[in-house]
Amino acid sequence: MRIELPYGRGFVSAEIPETADVTVLHPRPLKPDAQARGIVSEALESASPGLEEEPSGRVVIVVDDHTRPCPTEVMLDHVLGRLRVPRNRITVIFATGTHRPVSPDEAKEILGKHHGTVEAVSHDCRGAHVYLGETGRGTPVAVDELYKTADYRILLGDVEPHYFAGYGGGRKSVLPGVSSYETIQANHKMMFLPGAEVGVLDGNPVSEDMEEAADMAGAEFTLNVVQNAEHEIVSAHGGHHRDVLRAGARVVDRMYKVRYEGEPADVVIVAANGYPHDVDLYQAYKALHMALRVVKPGGAVVFVAECRDGAGNRKFVEYMRRYSSSDEVEAALKRTFELGGHKAYYHLRAVERNRILSLTSMDPAEVRGLYKMEPISSLQEGVDAALRGLSNPRVVVMPEGTTTIPAPT
Repeated sequence: MRIELPYGRGFVSAEIPETADVTVLHPRPLKPDAQARGIVSEALESASPGLEEEPSGRVVIVVDDHTRPCPTEVMLDHVLGRLRVPRNRITVIFATGTHRPVSPDEAKEILGKHHGTVEAVSHDCRGAHVYLGETGRGTPVAVDELYKTADYRILLGDVEPHYFAGYGGGRKSVLPGVSSYETIQANHKMMFLPGAEVGVLDGNPVSEDMEEAADMAGAEFTLNVVQNAEHEIVSAHGGHHRDVLRAGARVVDRMYKVRYEGEPADVVIVAANGYPHDVDLYQAYKALHMALRVVKPGGAVVFVAECRDGAGNRKFVEYMRRYSSSDEVEAALKRTFELGGHKAYYHLRAVERNRILSLTSMDPAEVRGLYKMEPISSLQEGVDAALRGLSNPRVVVMPEGTTTIPAPT
């Protein structure tokens, strides 16, 4: 059986021997029933509350950063086309959370023809913020000063699975999108609590805290889309951020929650969806997290992620250098939670549980020494190494691992 997996902006392929029992887990394809522009336009027409087309004062529009494959240009076409506001009263904020700033070239790619027509800035989690108080769970909420002092605030984004917040989208444009480092830190610390799982909103402490923070910060209008594996818009939802998120999550579940039958696999071959999901190891880990749901303890995972930007997070690297086990990281994070350290916890837990063979552009010595994975130079090398010595192995292939949620029958 020949398989082809996304890798960066291209693809890699390999052969799996016929002695293997192979299951390929794909998101269930949904195809658009209209052109993308029509889907977005209809969502704006039916939104409740609707988009105010002549808001007074200064308008901010929060959009996803370079780590998300959101069709921002298309969404801006409709929003900017309806806003009867001078462009000098509109500012776009890239919702970077704790990520690095969006580069000039990335800004051009994200905004398309709208680049240069409105002011666009990256959020700085260490910059100027407005403190709003604490959530019911004790998270100190401080959001971007530019965002909070605006007169009308619009959130644009997409809804997709998230490994401990349940789903991205909706409130995620505010927290972590335009929140302070301390706010994000306090919220993400809840990942250790029950219910902080992929595909869960109600009862998920991380998500519920994010929603409360977004309510405190305020957002007059939210527009989110759901995309299929080909990055086609299959649905769009407008209105209040809570309603938008849940409507989008229902569509995500139809596509991305995939029933998996039988025993855990001996080998899982997983890709992180290609660019931009595999832009760095920090982002690509999400696909590995999904693979762990179906591979047996001690089994092998062939992990395909280009990681053109390397690790992607300084604190993640620092924790990988400082600690040698997930137990050590968990103890450290429970003393003082630090973003990036949480990813080291998940990563170490994965390599402790399973053999991870990694196809990446990162330095092989670093992959092996620092990240405790086995570097491979081709997908075929990884497949052959993972299957060596196994007779009639059970193999699961996940080409879109970042957005595939294996669910037990």
